[in-house]
Parts: sequence; C-alpha cells; structure tokens
Amino acid sequence: MGGIADVLELQALDCPAHVIRVPDQIDVPFTDRVKHLIDTASFRRLSEIPQLGLVALVYPGATHTRFEHSLGVYRNTLLFVRQLDRCGALTNVDQKQIESLLLAALFHDIGHWPFCHPIEDLGLDRIPSHETCAAEYIADGEISDLIQQEWETSPEEVIQLLAGEHSGPENKVLRSILSGPIDVDKMDYLYRDSLHAGVPYGRNFDAPRLIGSLVLNGSSDGIAITTKGRTAAELMVFARYVMFSEVYWHHAVRSATAMFQRAFYEWYVEGSGVADNLWMHDTPSELVDRIGNAESPNASRQLTVGLFGPRRLLHKRWVSFSCFDHEEAYRLIAQNPYPWLVQCGNHLGTLLSKELGIEIEPHEILIDAPPVGLEVQFDVQVRNPERSGFRPLGEISPVVSALATRQFDDFVKQVRVFTSRRLSEPLKQLDGVDWLLKAASRIN
Repeated sequence: MGGIADVLELQALDCPAHVIRVPDQIDVPFTDRVKHLIDTASFRRLSEIPQLGLVALVYPGATHTRFEHSLGVYRNTLLFVRQLDRCGALTNVDQKQIESLLLAALFHDIGHWPFCHPIEDLGLDRIPSHETCAAEYIADGEISDLIQQEWETSPEEVIQLLAGEHSGPENKVLRSILSGPIDVDKMDYLYRDSLHAGVPYGRNFDAPRLIGSLVLNGSSDGIAITTKGRTAAELMVFARYVMFSEVYWHHAVRSATAMFQRAFYEWYVEGSGVADNLWMHDTPSELVDRIGNAESPNASRQLTVGLFGPRRLLHKRWVSFSCFDHEEAYRLIAQNPYPWLVQCGNHLGTLLSKELGIEIEPHEILIDAPPVGLEVQFDVQVRNPERSGFRPLGEISPVVSALATRQFDDFVKQVRVFTSRRLSEPLKQLDGVDWLLKAASRIN
C-alpha cells in the first residue's frame, strides 16, 4: 500500500493527460480509471438528472445536471487533498483512504433520482434515501467490478466513508471534506447553481483563498481554516444565505415545489405509485408522465399540467411570513410532517369554501413550510498562528453569528400558502395568517 503521492489522480491534477471541461472554463483532470467509472450506465444517468429540478421553471438557465456537479465536487476534492497534504494534515492517511475519498466524492450524488430533494422532504415510508440508493449503485454491477479491478480500495470502503461509518480521527477528517461546514459539495453547488441561474450571489467568495487556508482543527479530527481564510469563509456563509433567499426558496420556486410535492403525494399515497419504486430509475419526463397519467388522482393530473403543461400555471402566493413576522404562527406550522400540512390545507380549504361561498378543491390550497430537518449549522474553527489556538468562526465573525445559526432557517425558509389563480382575487379581502391559525387549530 502506497502513500498519497502514489494516487494517480493527484498526479494528474498537475500533469493531466485528459480533462473534461465544465462551466465556467474549468478543467477537471481525470485518469483512465476515472473515465471507466464515469462512462458506466449508473453514472451516465446523472446527465439526465437536473441539479436544481424545479428551479428551472423560474431561472431558465438552471438546467445543469448532477453529472456536471459531481465532476466539480471531484475536482474540489483533489484541491482539498493537495492543500491538506502540503500543510501536513494527512500524515497518517494512506493511498487506500485517499482513493476512497476521491470515489466517495465522485459518487456522492449517484443515488439521486428526479426531483429527489422535494420528494425526500415529504418523509414518506417505503422511499429509501438517496444515500441508500447510492450504496446500491456502488456495491453492485459495473462500478463495483471496476473499483475492485483498478483501485486499491473497495466498494465497501467507499460506501462506509459516504455514510460516515468509519471511526478514527483520520477518517473523520476525510468525512469532513465530504460533509461539513466547508466541504467540497457546498463549494461546488453554490458556485455552479449561481452560475447557471444567472445570479452572482453564490460566486462572491474567494474559493482558492479558502482552500489555501485549510488546516486540521484543534482536535485533529476535522478541517479548519487559518485567519487568512476568514473573510472568504464569511462570504461563503453569506453566499449560501442569499442563494437560499433568492434561488432555492424564491417564492415562485416554492410554489412549483409545493405543487409538485402535492402531485407526487397524491399519486404515491392515493394512486399507484406506492406499488413499487421503479419510478426512481425514471428520467424527469418519464416520472412526470407517470404522475400525470389518466389513472392518477385528479389532483396529480391538474397540478402536473400546471407545472409541465403547454402553459406555466403556478399557484399564486396568498400568505408568506418568517419567524420574525409572526412567530406564534411560524412555530405552529413550520417543521411539521408533510401529512400534517396536507391536513391543515384541507381544513383551510373547507373553511374558505364556507366563507367565500364557492367550492374549493383540496389541491387549490397548498401550505409550504420548512421541512422537519434543519439546515446544518455553519461551525468551523479558525486557527490564529500568532496565538497558537483555535476559535469558532461564529465567535469572531458577526456575519456568521447572525446568518448561520438560528436566523438562517427562521428567516430564509418562510411559511407560505399558495392558491390556484382563480382564488387570488377572492382571498385578497381575508387575513391569511388568521385563517391559517384557525385551520391549524382543528388538527388534534
């Protein structure tokens, strides 16, 4: 077993024999054995899975794929490893572990299916997580055979690293590169999503300087930064905040998300979707066709037409508030299970039908709220060489303290009620928050 210097992919970073170009003018170096992996059917399918799904209904340029993103994450991992190796942070890490890390980065999204995150946020039974699906893709078939034939590591090692199942400080360091406050995934998706959406917000941080500041943390079981990377880290936190505010949780994006989630929910729970999970291998258009077919519930068909039909007919925003606007209502509605939101929306529709004297279909009133899981807190240590110590970035940065803890979810992820377009005018006369509280009070 060799050391880090023996990893062919790190050698290719400085002297590439082959490159793949991804936006914006970024060359991703690769070796023959990496090419063999990305040419497999399991990996190629990612070229048909949009990275941002429904965001393209609002930002039409945001049609980039999980394939492109995965290559960007892989390249970031090479850069992280080179920097950490140069500063002596990977002294006890061997070739097998680095190869496991590179493969875990390459395959971190291989388990995704179309509209994966909106579907996972529903929390429905019998739908495995995309991490579970990733393990299946890696453990079986072409990918497993290639790893065993051409790499020093094994499929099992890659899966365990992705799942965070390894113990020991060295493996925790590698895991923190994949998933942590500053990781290879966030660094790519913020930049790439911003680029394709046509907004500047996710690109306004200095990634090379941030990578160049990477060191081991005080307990030697994760990555930290030096003081020279502090400003870049602050800007990354702010970039993430603004991307959630202006792109991921843009009100029209959330309207589309609420419509798709309800369409899927009705199809999966009330229709035929629960019979099997074959749809997880569909392309986006194939899954949309399944949900909106003639035998699907009426709600699924109607909502699917509004999203993907010849005319875009998104539900209109009636109610929208953060924790700081209506804290009592926010705490009551936010982070409830999706079936609770459906029940609350149905009650709301019944109350409004009586008040307005018109018939309202259940799928015409959709409640969108922050899901059960909170965003990961941004908590990274900063090393001050002059003082030979570490302090959390949140303690020395007012930006991080304000944006990366409580206020992130509570302010950016608002509670909203969306209604069909025909209800927009009649509902203008009513206090939406008051009616929402009345509906919520009916749920035991």
